[in-house]
This record gives sequence, structure tokens and C-alpha cells, in this order.
Amino acid sequence: MPVSPNFTSLFEETHKITFLNCTPTAYLKYTDLCNFFQLTAGTHAELGGISYADMQEHHQAWVLSRMRVEISKLPKWQDEVMVKTWIKSLENSRSIRCLEMYVNDEKIAGCETFWVVINTKTRRPENLASPHEHFEKFAIDATNKGTTKINLPLHTEIVAEKVVKLSDIDIINHVNNVKYLEWCLDTLEPEIILNQKIKSLDINFLKEVNLLDIVQLHSGKKDNSIDFSITKNEKICYVLEIQL
Repeated sequence: MPVSPNFTSLFEETHKITFLNCTPTAYLKYTDLCNFFQLTAGTHAELGGISYADMQEHHQAWVLSRMRVEISKLPKWQDEVMVKTWIKSLENSRSIRCLEMYVNDEKIAGCETFWVVINTKTRRPENLASPHEHFEKFAIDATNKGTTKINLPLHTEIVAEKVVKLSDIDIINHVNNVKYLEWCLDTLEPEIILNQKIKSLDINFLKEVNLLDIVQLHSGKKDNSIDFSITKNEKICYVLEIQL
């Protein structure tokens, strides 16, 4: 698709918090916070001509590699939130995109994401084929810390085991990135979620997980954090650090 006449390098999109997005306490789910960020990133990519549909002309797609979310507070049912986004860098097969969420002009969450272009046939990284020079890049941070490679020891305690179902699979034919987070959060004490105790999420996506794969969720605790790793055939596919 051609670049939209409404395209701007700095982009804003409004979302309404519905009951479908909320926990029993009427606050936004952490998974839906991430979904809203991804939806706005997708809209911006579509307006700029680098969406999934555009990239599929070259058998390409964006895959999320790393993500950091910092949360000061969560919006509530019926709140209207503004999500702002911009591209911090885009070169060859890699891109860093920043996002922020606001309620009534107050920033309540920030997010930095690191993306890689893959060929959906070979499943290998390759340079972005779609034109992107019209995207102005902004060296502006949305978070206090950027995304980073997480080095965790392999946890021995298995807290859950999953067989990947069709409902876990997304348009790129692997487990959707928010599904991993949902699996991990479901093992926490409910009070951590219901009382909005999570301050930040650091995530690394390391290997693809596909339909009918069997995976194990491992967990470990520190003073103010909880770590997760998800393994398949004893190899780490996903790492999550939760700061409380």
C-alpha cells in the first residue's frame, strides 16, 4: 500500500478501555497494555507503508525481539488513553520503536521495543525491503532504561507446562508475543495483578514456539522481582523479568 497522506513520523492514537480489557478490579490488564502498544505500532506502520500486508509482498514480517515496559499506574474501565509512538532507529533488519501511554495528558506508561525483520518463508532475518526513508527517526526515550539482553540462570522449578493451542498462534504462525506474558502472569499470586504491583516488564524473545509444541515455565524470585523463562526441549525460548 502507498504511504497514507495522513502519515506522520510522530503518531498518536486513542483507545477506549472497555470491560473486555480489564481485571476484576476494573483496571487495565498488563497483557492488554502491551496489546494497545502493539496495535498503535501496527497502525503507524500501516500508515507509513511498512505494515504486515506491505511486507508480505516480499515475504517479510516484523518480529518482536525485546521489550521493556515501565508503568507508573494503570488506566481504568471507560478511561480514554492516548498512545504516542515514534521510531528511534531503523537500519537493515532492525528497528527500535518507542511508545508512551497518557491519560488526560499524564504519562502513565512507557515502552521501548526492539524488532527484527524476518523472511516468513525461510524464517531468517533479512534487510527490510519496503521503502522507509520517509520515517523521521527521533532519539527520544520513552523509558528510563532501554531494552537489554537478559541473562538468567536456567531455573529448576517448573511452575507450569503448556501444550500450544491454535488460540495461541498469530498471523505469523507462531505463538503471539503477549501469550507468553499471559502464561507467566497466570502463575503469579492474584494480589500482584489485582493491586497493580508491577512496575516494569523486561522481555526477550529468543526462539519461536509453534502449534502443538510442549513448553515448560520456570520461575525464580529475588527481593523485588520475579523472573520467568520458558523452555522447549530444554532450550530457552522466552525470558521475562518483573520488577515489583
